[in-house]
Amino acid sequence: PPAPACCSSRYALSFLSCYGFFVAYALRVNLSVAMVDMLNNTGVSGNTSTSVCPAHFNPPRPKHNHTASVYDWDSETQGWILGSFFYGYILTQIPGGYLARKYGAKWLLGLGILGTVVFTLLTPVAADLGAGYLIAVRVLEGIGEGVTFPAMHAMWASWAPPLERSRLLTIAYTGAQLGTVVALPLSGQICFYLDWTWVFYIFGIVGIVWFILWAFLVSNTPSTHPRISEQERLYILSTLNKEHSPLGNHIPWASILTSLPLWAIVVAHFSYNWTFYTLLTLLPTYMSNVLGFSIKENGALSALPYIGCGLLAVLGGQLADYLREKRFYRTVVVRKVFSLIGMIGPAVFIVAVGHTGCNYILAVAFLTISSSLGGMVASGFNINHLDIAPSYAGILLGITNSFATIPGMVGPVIARALTKNNTIEEWQSVFYISAGINLFGAAFYTVFGRGVVQPWAVHNPHSHEDIL
Repeated sequence: PPAPACCSSRYALSFLSCYGFFVAYALRVNLSVAMVDMLNNTGVSGNTSTSVCPAHFNPPRPKHNHTASVYDWDSETQGWILGSFFYGYILTQIPGGYLARKYGAKWLLGLGILGTVVFTLLTPVAADLGAGYLIAVRVLEGIGEGVTFPAMHAMWASWAPPLERSRLLTIAYTGAQLGTVVALPLSGQICFYLDWTWVFYIFGIVGIVWFILWAFLVSNTPSTHPRISEQERLYILSTLNKEHSPLGNHIPWASILTSLPLWAIVVAHFSYNWTFYTLLTLLPTYMSNVLGFSIKENGALSALPYIGCGLLAVLGGQLADYLREKRFYRTVVVRKVFSLIGMIGPAVFIVAVGHTGCNYILAVAFLTISSSLGGMVASGFNINHLDIAPSYAGILLGITNSFATIPGMVGPVIARALTKNNTIEEWQSVFYISAGINLFGAAFYTVFGRGVVQPWAVHNPHSHEDIL
């Protein structure tokens, strides 16, 4: 019988993981808002203080917040700085999945985020030394954070009962949206009342607190957890027993790399992240340079889309597992329908944003709807790795996330290259590109996605029948 969820170790892990992803994404996005305040907006072409649309009321700032340095970085340099994180992030995806499977995910994930915390605290010093130093620090942050998702997937392969996967994983990964929701407006307030350097110091301290909790409260598996109840331990181990292949040094790389269901996830993940990372890194810039919002308003309005995304991710996780548990729909149908909603919906509304002109209420509303619908993929392709190969979930996520990191590397650079004059027409091009890529990914995943354990991922290849 299922062990109660209340006060259980698996849900404790889920909520502490949520805190961890909160930290990871807060550290990732705080530069997007701080960048608006780090620029010398008086002397560089492309960084003019006037926006395309009429500026909104800009309240006077306290005098003491003008002490931080400002820099003469053109739009191309800004694109490289905002995208540099992902050049490090891509390097540790596959190694992260492999190391988590072999040595355990707890310390790999914990030390990865701790490394990101340390380099975040060094960001103001790096910025003063020059754009090259800041880019280097952001690359190092990405290297530390690159292990987080593969390690987390590897840990859930040992902790999440199959019929609770959507619930547990959406709670954990919603921390990413929460981190974005809190970091964007709070960064704006910190820039307004203090200065931009405090954005990095405050979130760095929050990250250190998380690491201490993670180090003392988390275990790699239910079998090694000192406080788990015997009922819960037996429940988790018995439900996972049929899916796992024996842990060992052998990894079926050829079968993994030629698996069409895996490549379906790769294409969907890449496509979705193109829109996600474009908004994540450049939404504050769009709010400032086109819609005319001040730094104080900017962070709060930029966070709105991620509030909806987080809410729909959690609610979608509950609905997805309910539909699977009651056998209303097969797992693959649930994954595909949720992926279609979470990719086609954002594509439609991101295009609509570009046609709102200076109607900032409609623009913010469409951006919010677009990102909110994107939260549905949390119960779609995003956790499909655990359906098709739970024993190798960390490695599979490392592979898919490596490809899905490329949009973060090139997306901001391409977007800033296309929007040198910050006109609405230029931004329409950015939105059309994102929507087109999203639609292609949704179609590919719908055709080639699967929802059952693949023959190469189990000890007995005849124990599962692969169905559409």
